[in-house]
Amino acid sequence: MAEEGGPVVAQAGSSAPGPARRGGPPPAAAPAPEPQGVFGAYLAGRLAANESDAGVAADALLAALGAEPDEPEILTRAFNAAVMDGRPEAVRLARRLPESQLAALLLAGTDAQAGRWDRAEARIRALPRQGSAQILQPLLLAWTQAGRGNPDTALATLRPFTESGPLRGVAALHGAMIADTANRPRDAERLIRIAVAEADEPNMRLTTIAAGILARAGREADGARLFDAMAVGSDDIAMTAGPAARRAALSGRAVASPVEGMAEAQVALGAALRGQGAPELSLILARLALRLRPGFAPAGILAAESMADERHVTGALTVLEGISADDPMAPFVVLRRAALLGRLGRGEEAMVLLRRLAEAYPEAPQPQLALADMLRRQGRGAEAVAAYGTAIGRLGQPGPADWPLFFSRAMAREQAGDWAAAEADLRQALALAPDQPALLNHLAYGWVERGERLEEARRMLERAAAARPGDGNIADSMGWALFRLGDLKGAITWLEKAAELESRNATINDHLGDVYWAAGRQAEARFQWRRALGLDPEPGEMGRLEAKMRDGLPAATALR
Repeated sequence: MAEEGGPVVAQAGSSAPGPARRGGPPPAAAPAPEPQGVFGAYLAGRLAANESDAGVAADALLAALGAEPDEPEILTRAFNAAVMDGRPEAVRLARRLPESQLAALLLAGTDAQAGRWDRAEARIRALPRQGSAQILQPLLLAWTQAGRGNPDTALATLRPFTESGPLRGVAALHGAMIADTANRPRDAERLIRIAVAEADEPNMRLTTIAAGILARAGREADGARLFDAMAVGSDDIAMTAGPAARRAALSGRAVASPVEGMAEAQVALGAALRGQGAPELSLILARLALRLRPGFAPAGILAAESMADERHVTGALTVLEGISADDPMAPFVVLRRAALLGRLGRGEEAMVLLRRLAEAYPEAPQPQLALADMLRRQGRGAEAVAAYGTAIGRLGQPGPADWPLFFSRAMAREQAGDWAAAEADLRQALALAPDQPALLNHLAYGWVERGERLEEARRMLERAAAARPGDGNIADSMGWALFRLGDLKGAITWLEKAAELESRNATINDHLGDVYWAAGRQAEARFQWRRALGLDPEPGEMGRLEAKMRDGLPAATALR
């Protein structure tokens, strides 16, 4: 197979029979009473917090706290919501929560901004060395020591971590920034080289920091090579590795003060936690970073993406709109804004942004690629094909990482009814990435559906299934290929596996029904077709499924 609510308001009424009425409508049922006062505000705040709606949660919980200012549960929840929504009340509430680690982090940042470095250091030292704080504490501690004017002490704090262990890369990065702010270019260069070497893959923030440090150490060419590596391919972040970002990296320090360094540490941990599926905690850390460094684009992007993860797309848009158009990350921000507008059903607005971005960056493939994806999702296949063509034309020499562009254009060409051109794009994509399971599956399934190259398709699907044994779409394609080849036993085995892996997929259940029917298992076939009908099949498939439910399949056929 090729890959591709509001609250319920209860109403209460009497069930006892009433007197007969002549004429006019029956009396309206009385609505269920809603909780009032502090209890109602507290419940509303908790519900909003559970749905990760920080704005509504903060409003309700702060109102509840106003009515019950000494209730510990309300105080804690109101503080958390205030932090997540970026409310100024958070600092006042933090002072009433001496046992809260989050409150300690916020107050340490407030002390640092006011130059109270001794107090900030004491708060950081008091954090337990466990969980997320185990990573964050040594970094923040080193920055508070740098803030006190003791870079040697700060570097000594980080030294055990920079020598070995899982934190070596991040500790070396922060050590390099501390040495850089202390005008010690040789120490900064040594540590930043460790950080770059330890990175699993290049990232834009590390590149920006490292390029500036290397330039100040007289190694500007090495920094330029880092930008060159980031600029390759069609990845969104590659668009930010252009001349503006290079100038910014060389014209000033990416981290110019200990307070900014503390923000950097919080964003780095927040990004890591978001990658591990903890968007709420990553949002909290992004908000703390923005308090320390207002307008800090990486923190704003992290906050917006964490909010979008929790389906608060409008709030995410508001955060992104606050990032300066002059920031080196601005092109990336516009791409993210367009994606969020698309999620809100505001595709035309999104496409206006993307077309403007494409005009402003005539050599970049990313805006045209995003535009093409949006057109394809709207069913405008021919327009999407043209936009993909423009994006591919801007690539120069396509590399292995660019196979998704050809794959996407192939799907748009299928949508536009041009299988021959789609097949050519799929072959081009496979030439770039010969072992990519999604490509093997899509091309092979296309052949199977058309009754072409069935043995070659089976071999390709065997490779795809070996690479992704838990992929229900690939299992479906394999079962469908075996069905077309007349191997009913093998087809049933693979399609039953596919239905276990993707039980709510209409196409897979439809295919399983077909092979059951061909094997003489009519009752099971009708069950699968009935199930497929209830799983939101494509509109054009409804009539075909209903006909099979009524008439079955032609005798002994393995082709539709």
